[in-house]
Amino acid sequence: MATRLYVGGIAYASTEDSLRDAFAQAGNVVSSKIIIDKMTGRSRGFGFVEMATEDEAHKAIELWNGKELDGRTLTVNEARPLEDRPQRTGGYNGGAQNGNRW
Repeated sequence: MATRLYVGGIAYASTEDSLRDAFAQAGNVVSSKIIIDKMTGRSRGFGFVEMATEDEAHKAIELWNGKELDGRTLTVNEARPLEDRPQRTGGYNGGAQNGNRW
């Protein structure tokens, strides 16, 4: 069964292909994904790599955690499952500013 890894500290110059190639040194990479900021279109500096087996995932952690890739030190560990978050409220007040309507 595939194991998903969190990878932090990814350089802005890194690509999903370069991330895949680096982690392929530890075994079979099922997928690689760098998270992109929706507003800027730039990398947010973290992503996920899915390794084919748990053993390969542990080998990838040993190989890359605390090591440098493209000039940045990576943080690599097993990804935690996405938790349910409460629905966001507020933020937009129908155009009102300081309680006054235009």
